[in-house]
Amino acid sequence: MMWLVALLPALWLAPAAAGEKVQVTDPFIELRTGPGRGYPVFYVAERDEWIEIEVRHTDWVQVRTSNGKEGWVHRRQLETTLTQIGTPTRFRDIFVDDYLRRRVEMGVAYGHFKSDPMQKLWVSYNVTGTVAIEATGGQVQGAFSGTDFWHVNLLLEPWSDWRLAPYFGVGVGRMSNLPNATLVAGAKTSARLADATVGLQLHLTERFIARLDYTQYLAYIADNRTDQYRAVTIGLGFFF
Repeated sequence: MMWLVALLPALWLAPAAAGEKVQVTDPFIELRTGPGRGYPVFYVAERDEWIEIEVRHTDWVQVRTSNGKEGWVHRRQLETTLTQIGTPTRFRDIFVDDYLRRRVEMGVAYGHFKSDPMQKLWVSYNVTGTVAIEATGGQVQGAFSGTDFWHVNLLLEPWSDWRLAPYFGVGVGRMSNLPNATLVAGAKTSARLADATVGLQLHLTERFIARLDYTQYLAYIADNRTDQYRAVTIGLGFFF
């Protein structure tokens, strides 16, 4: 857990924003006429000079110097500057911005449903930055029977801007259990499902994420009978 404690402060730091002033600490910073290395350098901001961040375009940032010069600087150059409170300037990688603006996620996961192996697929849509609707379908293959299931969940991600973020969910669905053909007098059963989930989601790189979740299922077998099941899965997904 020590690595997680060390990681969280970096996740809490707010990135530089438009209107913020930063101080040059390198011998100089080159300002270009456009957002790219193909544009010529027209001005050099020297050490200790203050520049103001105006707008970002991919990995290029438009800045204004104290004497009114406006130009474009690569993000890496600005990461050597200092904020007005003396801390290093931080810029989110462009892939992190894509992660924060994500809308649709898809993925596959593997784990255990009670003691039996299970696999599942999920598709989710982020309604807001902290609320998502997710549909899951999967299968459990036990020693004596197989189970198909699906459910739809409402997910809450209160810290969705963290690279490693917890999430919580509740949902409803249905499951069908089919005994193996070798069993005598085995009958297919179907039940309504309710579930509660807690998990962790990690933005790996670019458009890929990893997920670890724990789910508690409640199956309504009959009017006077319910069964509880626990599932733990780990999965890999992507977003767009």
